[in-house]
Amino acid sequence: MDFTAETATKAVVDSFAHTPDPRLRELLTSLVRHLHGFVREVEPTRAEWERAIAFLTDAGHRCDDTRQEFILLSDVLGVSMLVEAINDHKEPAATDSTVLGPFHMVESPARALGDTIDLVGAGEPCLISGRVVSVDGTALPGATLDVWQADDRGFYDVQQPREQPPGNGRGLFTADAEGRFRFRSCVPSPYPIPTDGPVGTLLEATGRHPYRPAHIHFIVSAPGHLPVTTHIFVAGSDYLESDAVFAVRKSLVQEFTEVDDPARAAASGLANPFRLALFDIVLQPVTA
Repeated sequence: MDFTAETATKAVVDSFAHTPDPRLRELLTSLVRHLHGFVREVEPTRAEWERAIAFLTDAGHRCDDTRQEFILLSDVLGVSMLVEAINDHKEPAATDSTVLGPFHMVESPARALGDTIDLVGAGEPCLISGRVVSVDGTALPGATLDVWQADDRGFYDVQQPREQPPGNGRGLFTADAEGRFRFRSCVPSPYPIPTDGPVGTLLEATGRHPYRPAHIHFIVSAPGHLPVTTHIFVAGSDYLESDAVFAVRKSLVQEFTEVDDPARAAASGLANPFRLALFDIVLQPVTA
């Protein structure tokens, strides 16, 4: 039959009618209906559609083992946080989740409790400490914490391979018998997401700033519990109200309190004064 503006959607949807996986069929048919609806609404010219294809092609070219431009695109369009919100079926006591971000590395270096993840030592020193517990307050010994952050100038190690040693700002920690964790670092700074690719071009074209408030990333897991991907945001940081990727949740904003105590600083292996952030990470048990 003729493929016309009137018959296009039905023709494509019908082509997926025999997809064996019912969920895949649902996803594809809904995608087609919404995509066709968008095209009908905005009526793009051929040149505009070619530009859109070129944008996605450029995004693909920017992706490698240290950068994910499509995650960045999902983030700035609010899709990443929308997916988090839709899937947020946790109990109120459990720690809120937020976006993964484009610079997570699976092979973060294993470190001992109390170690520093700041291998350069250029920023304001801080101590991060707390417990991993279940929603009823029970400690979760042996919980795993995958931690990563930008340096004091707002760059991740993979963005500056000539200036930062591999693994700077990253660490895999194991909570102790009481579920406690602690590590040293530098206080992170606000930073712009990468603007040298198509996502940066999009933000510039729309008059949006590219900045994220200061934060530290965590993925925390423990047997019998749902893992959580989250951040800890620095209270008082710029851009808490206008995060470029919409990822701030009030419950995740923590004070980094100044501690002026030479003995305590020395015991922690830090210069005095230093900043201290204390918080617990609460995991939800897996339900049958």
